[in-house]
Amino acid sequence: MSMQDPIADMLTRIRNAGKAKLETVVMPSSKMKAAIADVLKSEGYIADYSVAGDVKKDLTVTLKYYKNESVIEGITRVSKSSCRIYCGSEDIPKVRNGLGTVILSTPKGVVSCRTAKAEQVGGEVLCYVW
Repeated sequence: MSMQDPIADMLTRIRNAGKAKLETVVMPSSKMKAAIADVLKSEGYIADYSVAGDVKKDLTVTLKYYKNESVIEGITRVSKSSCRIYCGSEDIPKVRNGLGTVILSTPKGVVSCRTAKAEQVGGEVLCYVW
């Protein structure tokens, strides 16, 4: 497990926890990870998340299930630290014909593709969720 990409680590932990049908998954927190968790919650992919701890904060993500299956079918990292991928507000990719969500890091913060289109901002493509 490489520690160069904490976001990829976060996505992998969420993916694995969903496959293992765990209720919650805990990982080291950062502002970026909390922002991603916030988008996942507002888009309905996770039930909740919380940040706790004084010095080393932990991010706890509460997973969401529907008919005993994880709501998150797939979650993949797009832009890597070795190869960043950016797009303009007009070129935001569609995931699963619009059924999935693209999470972007924009000048207005970490947002979903819907918000980015509405605010007409582009940015770094962090990950796809479906």
